[in-house]
Amino acid sequence: MNIHRAFGIATAGLLLAAMPVLAHHSFQAEYDENKLVTVNGTVTKVAWTNPHVILHLDVRDDSGKVADWQMELASPNGLLRQGWKLDSLKPGDQVTVSGYAARDGSHLVNARRVILGGKAYSTIKDDK
Repeated sequence: MNIHRAFGIATAGLLLAAMPVLAHHSFQAEYDENKLVTVNGTVTKVAWTNPHVILHLDVRDDSGKVADWQMELASPNGLLRQGWKLDSLKPGDQVTVSGYAARDGSHLVNARRVILGGKAYSTIKDDK
């Protein structure tokens, strides 16, 4: 094997290994820790995918217009370790979610607490 081919294979391996790190984002870069928001809405979709569980809500504003809001929860394994189940949230459920708003003003929230039927579910470890 010549040196160029070995170098190419090593470089490709390093790039592939680094891809999961590049895919994840910084909380500080995307969310504003000074903008705590609370929204009430109807669950439309729950996606248990890595690196975060994504919860979609239909949220009605003061004028009656409905918008799709995306809530980023913890990792699937993290939520399962805290007692969440795959069917803890289902389409049609009415929930209240509090968390940190996106810096860009979009309908994206880093969820910290989800309230369903009077029961509060934490999305972060050791937050009771």
